[in-house]
Amino acid sequence: MTTTKDPKGKGGTETQEKSNGGMAGGIMKRLRRSASATEHNLSSLRNRKSTQNLFDQHGNPIDLRQYRKVLDKDENGNGTSNGNSEKKMRYRRTQSVTRAEEISTKEEKQRKAQPGRPIHRPRDSLFSWSSGFTNFSGLVNWGFLLLCIGGLRLGLENLLKYGIRINPLDWFFFLSGRNEGEGHNALILITYSLVHISLCLAVEKGLAMEIISEALGMFIQIVNIIVVVCLPVVIIHLKGHAFSLMGAMTVCFYFSVLFLKLWSYVQTNMWCRQTYYQKNPRERRPSITLAELKNGHLGDGEDDEAIPKLVQYPDNLSYRDLLYFLCAPTLCYELNFPKTTRVRKRFLLKRLMEVIIGVNMVMALFQQWIIPSVRNSLIPFSNMDVALATERLLKLALPNHLCWLCFFYLMFHSFLNAAGEMLNFADRNFYCDWWNANNIDTFWRTWNMPVHRWCVRHLYIPVVQMGYSSRQASTIVFLFSAFFHEYLVSVPLQTYKIWAFLGMMGQIPLSAISKYVERNLGPRMGNIIVWASIILGQPLCIMMYYHDYVVTHFQNSLNSTTDYQS
Repeated sequence: MTTTKDPKGKGGTETQEKSNGGMAGGIMKRLRRSASATEHNLSSLRNRKSTQNLFDQHGNPIDLRQYRKVLDKDENGNGTSNGNSEKKMRYRRTQSVTRAEEISTKEEKQRKAQPGRPIHRPRDSLFSWSSGFTNFSGLVNWGFLLLCIGGLRLGLENLLKYGIRINPLDWFFFLSGRNEGEGHNALILITYSLVHISLCLAVEKGLAMEIISEALGMFIQIVNIIVVVCLPVVIIHLKGHAFSLMGAMTVCFYFSVLFLKLWSYVQTNMWCRQTYYQKNPRERRPSITLAELKNGHLGDGEDDEAIPKLVQYPDNLSYRDLLYFLCAPTLCYELNFPKTTRVRKRFLLKRLMEVIIGVNMVMALFQQWIIPSVRNSLIPFSNMDVALATERLLKLALPNHLCWLCFFYLMFHSFLNAAGEMLNFADRNFYCDWWNANNIDTFWRTWNMPVHRWCVRHLYIPVVQMGYSSRQASTIVFLFSAFFHEYLVSVPLQTYKIWAFLGMMGQIPLSAISKYVERNLGPRMGNIIVWASIILGQPLCIMMYYHDYVVTHFQNSLNSTTDYQS
């Protein structure tokens, strides 16, 4: 057997060392890529005796006994230890930028053992983000108390300045429209909506029986739904003097809700037709309930009373089913709504009492506090006095926000829960924790759940399925919402401006700002941005619309309002 000598004498040794070094580097690289081993905890691997739950990136178990020499070599300062020590130093410097300098456990024990009784240890101030302190309940109580004191002072100032303006008889006249309008036009228009409801149901039955073609049926439904939302605009514009303000507001709100519900009804039934008649449109598929399938059609002779009978398409196409949906506290139609088994009389009585008390409280706040503040803002807005208009805005912000909070509780908790209880409607998720929203997007997704579900189910998802991006779909949803915000304000006031529309579209850049603040300054600052937009945005919109309403309808009385400037 012959051997070949390296011409340089030590070439073979160098080659072997390079090979060992490459192997060691590969082993370390494999260890660093494992699920449990990273660059900053290799020291724990050296002291680790068990290999349980230690796998590489391919899921193969790692036996540390095979790599003990490599780990010991790395610990002694050879191989890649210099690079590791440098990375550890950089890691420590990075930590020291945001936290107080950490003292090692050994040094801390030595300090505590000294006879001087040391009491200091490394810790951050409580107001520092790095301290981890989150219990500010005392400051919350302080802020709430300060807010109550400030509100009490403003209320006392209002009482001393204007006296007692609350008159329940005026509330009755306003709500009934007794001194406004001519006859009961709002009630007649609401009753007329039964024509659109009946037409919608008749077309759906024709589509289910294939008497009407799909294209013609959908064309009739689209025209019918568009007429529903346009009819109040035309009637109030032509016969505005015949409607009271409360009557016009009720008509616009009712027809807006009817528009959304009929849209959901038509689209849901269209999905049912596509599901049941997709394979063979001429084949009549029997309406078999789940209970019937369990009881008889699967060969089981025993009846199972625990399984409810589910309505199947097209058995849902009836006046009773449609009228229940129109009265139910939801905007999204389903063939089978979740139902409760009984009506809780005590719960229903509490909600009805809250509705009665809440309506009186909101009307009292309007009459005593908001109306004088809004009237006082007319001249500053007309003269473009920024400083005085800002003062009126801040003065109006508190009572307006109190009314908004009362309206939220009255509408989304008391009224909708009462309606759901009377109709045995089981889904009571009418709102989520919008008060904890850290950005504008989260607020709009949580504060009005019926509208949010409708927008996601009937607008956002269909638009995305058509090939549009999520950002484009979100913009379309905001455009849709902005239109109805403007619709509910401009049509009853007969003052066709775009302030509400611009306010809603302004939520898109405000959403980007709130997300930036949340990402860079923390969720608490993002939540403050949300609250600021709610508190200041609404009174500004009210003052602008009141100014335009007075200018449009009472131009001659502007000169007589100078006594409200003080």
